[in-house]
Amino acid sequence: MKQILWWIIAGSKGGINRARIILALHKRPYNANQLTQLSSLDYKTVRHHLDVLKKHQIIRSMGEGYGTMYSLSDQMNLRFEDFMEIWQQIDVPDVYREER
Repeated sequence: MKQILWWIIAGSKGGINRARIILALHKRPYNANQLTQLSSLDYKTVRHHLDVLKKHQIIRSMGEGYGTMYSLSDQMNLRFEDFMEIWQQIDVPDVYREER
């Protein structure tokens, strides 16, 4: 899981936005529209990042359609400290660090 997190967050385009979604979902479940409002990202961009995170079993979904809610997977909750270690080590603009 730690290698996947390094790639998802630090090794690929959009990693900071995926990390921001992980941080938000660590607090509580959200749907894609709510994440769009929180992140100031385009809805399609949020959906793309959710698909990537779900593919790698970092998040899970509940429900269907527009109201689908997303939360961290059990595996991700167990490895959240690994995520935070990576988040602290990568070069992220301070404006994003405040979202923790």
